[in-house]
Amino acid sequence: MSANSLPEGAAVWHSLEVDKALDLLDSNAESGLTPQEIQQRLQKYGPNELEETAGRSAWEILLDQFKNIMLLMLIGVALISGFLDVMRLQSGGLKPGEVPFKDTIAILAIVILNGILGYVQESRAEKALAALKKMTSPLVRVIRDTRFVEIAAKDLVPGDVMLLEAGMQIAADGRLIEQSNLQIRESALTGEAEAVNKQASLKLPEETSLGDRLNVVFQGTEVVQGRGKVLVTNTGMTTELGKIAAMLQAVESEPTPLQQRMTQLGNVLVTGSLILVAIVVIGGVIKDGGFKNIQELLEVSLSMAVAVVPEGLPAVITVTLALGTQRMVRQNALIRKLPAVETLGSVTTICSDKTGTLTQNKMVVQSVSTNNKTFRVTGEGYAPTGDFQLDGQKISLEESPEIPALSVACTICNDSVLQKEQGEWAILGDPTEGALLTLAGKAGIEKDQWNSKLPRVAEFPFSSERKRMSVITQVEGVATGEASSRGVDPAIAGFLESEPYLMFTKGSPELTLARSTQIHLGNYTGPLTEEHRQKILAENDLMASKGLRVLGFAYKPLVEIPPEGSDETSEQDLVWLGLVGMLDAPRPEVRAAVQECRDAGIRPIMITGDHQLTARAIATNLGIAQEGDRVLTGQELQRMTDQELEQNVDLVSIYARVSPEHKLRIVQALQRRGRFVAMTGDGVNDAPALKQADIGIAMGITGTDVSKEASDMVLLDDNFATIVSATKEGRVVYTNIRRFIKYILGSNIGEVLTIAAAPLIGLGGVPLTPLQILWMNLVTDGLPALALAVEPPEPDVMQRPPFSPRESIFARGLGSYIIRIGIIFAIITITLMLWAYQHTHAAGYQGDPETWKTMVFTTLCIAQMGHAIAIRSNNRLTIEMNPFSNIFVLAAVVVTTILQLMLVYVPPLRDFFGTHYLNMQELGVCIGFSALMFVWIEAEKIFLRIMGKKAV
Repeated sequence: MSANSLPEGAAVWHSLEVDKALDLLDSNAESGLTPQEIQQRLQKYGPNELEETAGRSAWEILLDQFKNIMLLMLIGVALISGFLDVMRLQSGGLKPGEVPFKDTIAILAIVILNGILGYVQESRAEKALAALKKMTSPLVRVIRDTRFVEIAAKDLVPGDVMLLEAGMQIAADGRLIEQSNLQIRESALTGEAEAVNKQASLKLPEETSLGDRLNVVFQGTEVVQGRGKVLVTNTGMTTELGKIAAMLQAVESEPTPLQQRMTQLGNVLVTGSLILVAIVVIGGVIKDGGFKNIQELLEVSLSMAVAVVPEGLPAVITVTLALGTQRMVRQNALIRKLPAVETLGSVTTICSDKTGTLTQNKMVVQSVSTNNKTFRVTGEGYAPTGDFQLDGQKISLEESPEIPALSVACTICNDSVLQKEQGEWAILGDPTEGALLTLAGKAGIEKDQWNSKLPRVAEFPFSSERKRMSVITQVEGVATGEASSRGVDPAIAGFLESEPYLMFTKGSPELTLARSTQIHLGNYTGPLTEEHRQKILAENDLMASKGLRVLGFAYKPLVEIPPEGSDETSEQDLVWLGLVGMLDAPRPEVRAAVQECRDAGIRPIMITGDHQLTARAIATNLGIAQEGDRVLTGQELQRMTDQELEQNVDLVSIYARVSPEHKLRIVQALQRRGRFVAMTGDGVNDAPALKQADIGIAMGITGTDVSKEASDMVLLDDNFATIVSATKEGRVVYTNIRRFIKYILGSNIGEVLTIAAAPLIGLGGVPLTPLQILWMNLVTDGLPALALAVEPPEPDVMQRPPFSPRESIFARGLGSYIIRIGIIFAIITITLMLWAYQHTHAAGYQGDPETWKTMVFTTLCIAQMGHAIAIRSNNRLTIEMNPFSNIFVLAAVVVTTILQLMLVYVPPLRDFFGTHYLNMQELGVCIGFSALMFVWIEAEKIFLRIMGKKAV
């Protein structure tokens, strides 16, 4: 077969015999490929590398920042301002000591600063693909032309024969040719924690899921033990890892709600500004009967354009989001992408893994059934403290000797170790066996002591075919020659008469029970009747229906150590001890977090690879689902079309036996239904779903680098409750962003209307220069806005549904508030302006006639301080609030007021900003007019309270 006719990477290699696969790829298991074949295939398939699609370059990202409509308008304003300064220079119109081009320089500096700010936020390149590439091995051993050679992994081609050994990272997908005790850890790819035993001789059905393909290996996985020979079937982008890379790059990043709202805000402000500029210019031309005052009208237009753009807003939003990330880190949520802070506040659906996120990732025994009684076991985690309860009442172990007897079996038939590390109980070994040691500890049975009382002398290890294990121990009190069983611990005194050995068996309840002929009843042994069997099987089914993992225990006295390999005959005529049911218990704090989700209008969904009964039990326990709710399995999901899944996705809160690749379909279906989705994940296969989700949440403890790089947020403690805390913080951030947008834009509209009114009512000149407006927008607006960004949450922040992520920035009364407050601002300032103009132009006035402009400037700035204090709450009066609950607002008001007065009373600053000295009477009038703004907003709150309405 020529290279040109090789199969095109269909995912059926696991369904082929080894010889058939070798034939299809025209390869030889002993000699490999020839140099000519290798060269042909390299040309056809290319190098064994993950390909990266071309993204935007750093220059493109930087240039894109200056396509923002508000920055474009500011650039235009700067150019026109510079042109006017050139004209004034040529005509000698500059005042003595006046610095030319200062407005142009200041505006362009703001433009560049905002551009850099946007670039820094956006230029953090996606590193998920880089993390994927790290999972590929640099060198690999192969057979080529009958020789063993070591080559670069990128030179592998389909048909190569690759050699595996312990510790290697596999460099390509392939069909196993032969193996010896080969175990491969595929957790990064499949999500399954345990290493997989590979078997080359198997031929599997085509529909076999990725995690069950025991005769193939995958790029990026790790050889834990053993060795193998592999026929390379897929390289580069056709490997399973390559498919994930392709999916990652196919997922397009949508703008966050905040980014969409800021774009909308810019469009509205610029459009409104241009309309106002047109009105002022056309009105001025009509009023003057020509273009004789066109320069003055242009200056007014420039000031209006600068006034309408909230130059400090991008910086304030960035700082607000950054402060939000700091608060979230203290709650164990690490934010990787800044806009995600606010985006969290819009989440309507949280899709969470079960293991470790909703649960403790610690198996805990919940129930014990022995001697026809079922006991409930209390306690948390691996701590060996807890009680045994019967019908809700605590029982003593003396009254129920069957419990210590069963606990001895749990301890002896066990290869794990329970130990205390840094004040925390932890398990070395299998979590299931750890749960059994914890149970025994609660019954006062300690492994170290019992290992000396019943030392292990032989065992029949667990196998998936037998589904059980047995341990043979020597009974010290009898075997050392003591006359009777009185030398044996009372816990097992009823187990034997004079036999020197005891065998304990643990495994599948049905299979262990089938090999039992007697039953342990407290202090004695009796025949195992059919009635006993039916009761035990019914209890087993009841435990399993609650999602518990159930194990059966039995024992058998022996007169001699059974020979090796005699398990089939030795594990007969057992004495039944009882059932133990365990569960990966829910985290204690998650139930309250789920309820908080529900109260906040957020729907929690569980997605797990675990069994559906276990998933239902945990979900029902936590309040994620109700009794009888539907569970959708991975197999059912696989058979559904996208349309069918979309129809069902709002009805299903539990997805069980789901493989990580199904998560992407679930996210997309929810998004098509208009839901705003947060999705958790930890494996490599989770990365596309994490990137597709509106908020991708990776696990900090168990997560792979690839999942972390694809995510927006990393849970440092892998805890569902942390997601809910972060969502609350997101809501607080969004509320505060709306609060300071109200604050900033209300002021800006007041400025614009004041500037526009000056020429229309016949006052000479522009009341505010572009430099003064920049000062207001950056300093007198910016500092209090930053203080408002750390306003503590309202009490009901998690008692309401999430606001729609598609709502306008002006929704829920914000737009009408901005216009209303802007008009009031303008009325107050224009009234002051008229009085100040007459005052400074009155006969006998000692100061500069242009002083009225400084009074307007000062009034606008100080009025904003009252606005900042009043806007802290939408509904509560200022006197009803603790002034020290946000000390930063008070500090910002004091500092900003002092800075504003410095512009009036410090000569160098006065000269630079073009202000004039105000006497005490003039300053008092400015402060009096400014206070009216605070009074108006407080009066609005009282009016709304009387009318029974609540501001949002």
